[in-house]
Amino acid sequence: HVQLVESGGGSVEAGGSLRLSCSLSEYDVTINCMAWFRQAPGKEREGVAVIDSDGGIMYADSVKGRFTISRDNDKNTVYLQMTSLKPEDTAMYYCAASSAAAGISCYISTKRGTFPYWGQGTQVTVSS
Repeated sequence: HVQLVESGGGSVEAGGSLRLSCSLSEYDVTINCMAWFRQAPGKEREGVAVIDSDGGIMYADSVKGRFTISRDNDKNTVYLQMTSLKPEDTAMYYCAASSAAAGISCYISTKRGTFPYWGQGTQVTVSS
């Protein structure tokens, strides 16, 4: 069992910033991979960013240069710093965790959206 809780969503104007947090607790498996996904109404879930246990990071092309994923191992928390937000970034953002091996396996899982553990989501709304 793995419990993930997201926070930090809200409403901002285009060009603004938000920082999302994901706290990991009540887990009984080894987590090697944590990622942020988003899903807008009527659209498929999209992998946004992922960080593995070795510090490896991957971003979706749509957010490169604007979003930064980071982790605080002591706090069991992963962050997504979002800057230069655009209306198309509007979505429900989800934190996800996986025991997939660090590196390629983790990145592939993010691309495919095959993470087994998910948070409840936090809404991000960007107005123009």
